Amino acid sequence: MVNLSFGIVAFGANLPLSDQDPVTTLCTTMGILHSAPGISITAISRIWRTPAMPAGSGPDFANAVALIATSLDAPQVLATLHAIEAEHGRDRSTGRWSARVLDLDLIALDDRIEPDAGHLRDWMDLSPDRQGVQTPDRLILPHPRMQDRAFVLAPLAEIAPDWRHPLTGLSVAAMLEALGPRALDGMTPVESPGFP
Repeated sequence: MVNLSFGIVAFGANLPLSDQDPVTTLCTTMGILHSAPGISITAISRIWRTPAMPAGSGPDFANAVALIATSLDAPQVLATLHAIEAEHGRDRSTGRWSARVLDLDLIALDDRIEPDAGHLRDWMDLSPDRQGVQTPDRLILPHPRMQDRAFVLAPLAEIAPDWRHPLTGLSVAAMLEALGPRALDGMTPVESPGFP
């Protein structure tokens, strides 16, 4: 019997890919991920139109979140996500928070804390001026910025509002509420892919 882990993957794009707009790119990418060996999508959010961060740094993003079941370990899932990005022409040399044709983030896998609670807490507490320039040299789970990002939490709240952060114990709904009443300013759900 295969042991399965359950994870959260965030999708984002704000540049066209050939003749595809970002929404279409996300929809096709969901199909590719669902077909990847060892990974199945079990639920997806609607696709949201979201302002680029920081404000004015590029076109609006299309964002969505999927729940996955996987027989892979965390580095293998991450390698799969990076391979899909590369197939879509993702250029990682353009810097953090740059415009992109596709961005796939492993947000969480089961209740794993990687590499340990101390490292995770350090990255969660990183000052805003360091967040744009400092990149971890290893996989950190859960994603250290998830609790700060409405474009992750709002879609995730549609499909897993009760999921709890393994370090803080806060639910997705509570993390989204903690961002305040203006957290969703400029964000609009635009499409429900209806996949898988």
